[in-house]
Amino acid sequence: MDMGEYRKVFFRLDYLLLLAVAVIIGIGLVVLNSASSHEAGNQVLKQIISICIGLVVFLISLNFEYNIFSKYYRQIYVFTILMLIAVLIFGHEAGGAKSWFKFPVIGTFQPSEVAKILLIISYAQFLEDRRGHLNTLWELIQAFMFFVPPVLLILMQPDMGSAMVFLAIMIGMLFMAGANWKWLLGIFGGGLVAGIGYIIGIWKFGWWSPLMKHQLNRFLVLFDSTIDRQGVGWNAWQAKIAIGNGGFFGQGIGSGTQSAGDFLPEQWTDFIFAVLCEELGFIGASVILIMFGVLLYRGIKIAMTSRDFYGSLVAIGVVTMFFFHVFENVGMNIGIMPIAGIPLPFISYGGSAVLANFMGIALLENIYMRRESLSFRE
Repeated sequence: MDMGEYRKVFFRLDYLLLLAVAVIIGIGLVVLNSASSHEAGNQVLKQIISICIGLVVFLISLNFEYNIFSKYYRQIYVFTILMLIAVLIFGHEAGGAKSWFKFPVIGTFQPSEVAKILLIISYAQFLEDRRGHLNTLWELIQAFMFFVPPVLLILMQPDMGSAMVFLAIMIGMLFMAGANWKWLLGIFGGGLVAGIGYIIGIWKFGWWSPLMKHQLNRFLVLFDSTIDRQGVGWNAWQAKIAIGNGGFFGQGIGSGTQSAGDFLPEQWTDFIFAVLCEELGFIGASVILIMFGVLLYRGIKIAMTSRDFYGSLVAIGVVTMFFFHVFENVGMNIGIMPIAGIPLPFISYGGSAVLANFMGIALLENIYMRRESLSFRE
């Protein structure tokens, strides 16, 4: 594109969405700097580098029509599956999970984060091809089967959190695709009730569980906060204390009792929201949640105004991904969701997650600026 076409592109971007992302990133870096100040390694610098890489990917992606991916959705899906298989064979294990590739100099890369975006852009075309044919139970089962291989591969790592995100994306996109909501609600509701009942059965009656003990405790701590007080129970308890300590205005950056005293574990990844609440209080937490609300609102608006159905499906997939990440991360910090290791978008430390987040925003902006046809030279 020449400079005139670039100006045309940037004039059509959704700047309210970009403003929300910028505020989230800015506050996130401040909190991350505080949360990681006593850790070895410069997490803030690494996060800034990841953000810069994400920005480059974002800017490059604006040159291409978003629906170019629809032509290659089968290849993208196969690549995603192969990537998830490869990490099981060649991956680096940490914390009991084989979820990362480890490279010299570059560091680690978590395929499951990028897989979320790849599954969104491939599933969108899969559903568009079946538009109007998602009304019966059999048709829904066929649509569910698309996600069975990636979910099983993720569970084999094991990574319960990413598997939950995959399922949330599937349900959100099926709803947007016009799937029979009664069947969808029945299957989802029935599965949820059965899952909760099974967990209670394991807890109360000692039923057999395929989950490892530390994974199971992440769910059981929802029902009994005294479980595993030296592990996930301790994490959940300290997060609640940190949030309560914050009060209305917070204790100040770097002055949090639980975070500065290193009582709160995983405070620059899983529990960074608790650090934010302790240091910036209700005011800071409200600002972040409002910014996420703006992001989700603009994403839904983009889905509703897309020039084609494929764009609407992609946008709602990205929105669902962001929504579930925020809901699960905040929920596990305040004790209403299991501790599943899902990062808070643009705030939790992690290069792979930051890259996936920017890819999601790039898709939304790409769909928004092409809501009416633009003339781009190939």
